[in-house]
Amino acid sequence: MTTTPGAPSPISTLPNLRDLGGYPAGAGSVRTGMLYRSTDFSSMASADLAEFEKLGVRTIYDLRSSVERTALPDPDLPDVTDVHLDVLADAGMAIPANIGKFLSDPKTVAMATAELKGGKAQELISGTYSELVNLPSALTGYRTFYRGLLGEHPEPSLFHCTTGKDRTGWAAASFLTLMGVSKGDVYHDYLLTNDRLVPALKPLFDQFAAEGGDPDILLPILGVDAVYLDTAFATVTKEYGDIEGYFAQGLGIDESQQNSLRERYSV
Repeated sequence: MTTTPGAPSPISTLPNLRDLGGYPAGAGSVRTGMLYRSTDFSSMASADLAEFEKLGVRTIYDLRSSVERTALPDPDLPDVTDVHLDVLADAGMAIPANIGKFLSDPKTVAMATAELKGGKAQELISGTYSELVNLPSALTGYRTFYRGLLGEHPEPSLFHCTTGKDRTGWAAASFLTLMGVSKGDVYHDYLLTNDRLVPALKPLFDQFAAEGGDPDILLPILGVDAVYLDTAFATVTKEYGDIEGYFAQGLGIDESQQNSLRERYSV
């Protein structure tokens, strides 16, 4: 992939796939060709598999629930390590982990239309971002993820959830922040999902409308908002003081390991 930060995906059927490299970080920049973020692979055309393999990915971190993985398993790729990290296992009925049910169950559609207007959808998703920072399952999952990046699993790596925006969004934002990427660039990468993913989800908006739902309430659910990331970082500040405290106290990634991550993923 190109070294341009946030460059468009080289795979049209995975529009929210991108390299996290290229962003200025400290005296250098984040190394390219090492770490990718994505949606799940359900939309990837079989003809694009060869193009995907050119990325050289050797470990895939799947942040989805077991139900999501069973319904839409990742492709069986040769010499690729699959690591399952259900970061929202302790969250109950979190919307990001139940998008399929949320969109297809008529009862859920009716409930959503009645109860998620007037900013309530944003409130629910914002609450999930707090959980991404402090849920036991999230701490366990992201701890395993970062230990993998420290060398426990082969590189390059890719991480994803279902739509590649919330569970994946926090993984990307926390990584880039630890690397020393500016707040503006961290939010830029996060908000790219609205440009890359939302247009590709038009069939989901249409499906929701066909089930009797109001598609306008889906935008805060299927898109991203800076307020969501604000909530995650506010939770970090409240619980741990700063991003280094989150890594050290929450994830058990100490100062030496944090420096190792910076050295490993920076040029």
